[in-house]
Amino acid sequence: MSMIRVKKQISIPKYKQIIASIEDAIVSGTLKKGDQLPSLNSIRDAHKLSRDTVLMAFNELKNRGIIQSVVGKGYYLINDNIEVSQKVFLLFDELNSFKEDLYTSFINNLGKNVRVDTYFHHFNEDMFSKLIQENVGTYNHYVIMPANLKNTHLVLEALPKDKVYILDQTHPELSEYSGIYQNFEKDIFNNLNKALSYIQHYKKIILLFNHNRQPQGMLKGFKDFCQLNAITNEVINSLQNKDLKKGEVYIIPDDKSLLIAIKKIKEKEFTLSKDIGIISYNDTLLKEIVEGGITTISTNFNNMGERLAKMIRNKEQLQIENANKLILRNSL
Repeated sequence: MSMIRVKKQISIPKYKQIIASIEDAIVSGTLKKGDQLPSLNSIRDAHKLSRDTVLMAFNELKNRGIIQSVVGKGYYLINDNIEVSQKVFLLFDELNSFKEDLYTSFINNLGKNVRVDTYFHHFNEDMFSKLIQENVGTYNHYVIMPANLKNTHLVLEALPKDKVYILDQTHPELSEYSGIYQNFEKDIFNNLNKALSYIQHYKKIILLFNHNRQPQGMLKGFKDFCQLNAITNEVINSLQNKDLKKGEVYIIPDDKSLLIAIKKIKEKEFTLSKDIGIISYNDTLLKEIVEGGITTISTNFNNMGERLAKMIRNKEQLQIENANKLILRNSL
């Protein structure tokens, strides 16, 4: 108990004195990783404080990722880096190259002494729910990428709204949350119209669409574009058993399917652009180079990460639509 020092005749709030005492004990080596802290009640009784005052101190240390509570046992030191001032929970759907760009930009613009813990739900509703429920109350901010999972708003009810930021995809039931999103319906419709003169060189446009992973807005925007321009179209969920034919142009949202398409084009000895057209999603350095360049519909993930960091730094409560553009290259 001697590690906790609280003076009553100074202007520093008592809960901050408790935090400072624990930080001093960590720096001096008195308190090491794995050590148990004095209990809330013992600190309260020894210094004649309210339990809420002690709990406020412990909650701040918990949010910074320095201590952890174990049900029925108490609080333990799990991190001796006292420089961490804030902790961010970042929940991605999956890892890919453009998410790495977003992550790097986000980290680089957050500022010093902020710790980011990254998780992945892999489009699994149970995993999404489990990860959030296990981390309620342990972070200062929660950045959530809900993808197209259903009923995510029911899971997020466990978190304070002002600490949650929705990223990339959003849904009507998440309209009360701040965040940065893509308007998939508008983006695909507008960008396909920009490429209309190229698309009309082909007999048929085909959207590769996985209902479990791709946003529904993408499908609706595609259908609206085809209907408006009277373009023959098709929606498929896989390229594995698809026989590519001359005069087709493919919209391919994921990179694995893009590689499959390029392989099939080579096997058939087709010429990209002349025989088969390709429009990919989410620009990368590889797409600038491969096959002389792949046309993409892409948002700027670096801007998304930078703006998200700014929102968190400034505690902004906003909904921002991230810009999207068509990048025309050799594949169309």
